[in-house]
Amino acid sequence: MPEFKNAMEVFKLLDKSNCRKCNETTCLAFASKVFLGRKSLDLCPVLSPEVRARYQGHSPTALPGENELKRVMAELTERLADCDLEDAARRTGGTFKDGWLTLKILGKPFALNTRGQFRTDLHINPWIIIPLLTYVLDSEGQVLTGDWVPYRELKGARERNALFVRRGEAPLKKLAQTYPGLFEDLVDMFSGQSLPPKYQADLSLVLYPLPLMPLMICYWRPDDGLDAELTLFFDKSTDRNGGSAMVFNLVTGLVTMFEKFALTHGVRGA
Repeated sequence: MPEFKNAMEVFKLLDKSNCRKCNETTCLAFASKVFLGRKSLDLCPVLSPEVRARYQGHSPTALPGENELKRVMAELTERLADCDLEDAARRTGGTFKDGWLTLKILGKPFALNTRGQFRTDLHINPWIIIPLLTYVLDSEGQVLTGDWVPYRELKGARERNALFVRRGEAPLKKLAQTYPGLFEDLVDMFSGQSLPPKYQADLSLVLYPLPLMPLMICYWRPDDGLDAELTLFFDKSTDRNGGSAMVFNLVTGLVTMFEKFALTHGVRGA
């Protein structure tokens, strides 16, 4: 299935009427969103049948299955057995005591040992355990830069960006629209920090899924017939403290956790 090299390749497929039926102000703006993976091409209601058929089901990357997740878990657990957790504590911003490395995940303690045992009160899943182990094993302990970048600008992230939007940003945006009090509750429950709005967003906040892996959420409310927007940003040091593949898994796991949290506990404004 063909890939787009730039936004103009997408633009050439459109009727260029600027009809705004896709909730973008121009066809070029829509083309840019498609190229960056923020919208699907089939959201254009006047797309020709030939183009629609050619690009139907376009997805640059597939999600790993259960067997693949188990294989990765087994490999990471095997590496963990030989890991110096005391050294890892220094690299990852954790603490080490009596054979256990303890990290703060969303402000809550998570402990592990070289036998692959875990202690935590969090509702965890493989999509969180895998990036956590990757972080412990591979983080260089790079100091945070304070410079934020979207996922697509991390090394090796471009080919996954469309899937990242669908699996991470899009469901989180839907959750925010369903539960208006979501972000306030995330700040309260998971030791987040509200920020002055960044990039002209209506709301900005930072969560710390891992000590050296901050996540900034910027949310733009619906306005004048345009859809709401949500973008996740990461510190530039992320490339050396885990990498884009690890971030993909981490965000997918966090979104699943937040969905369960909203359904189980409810949120303000729901």
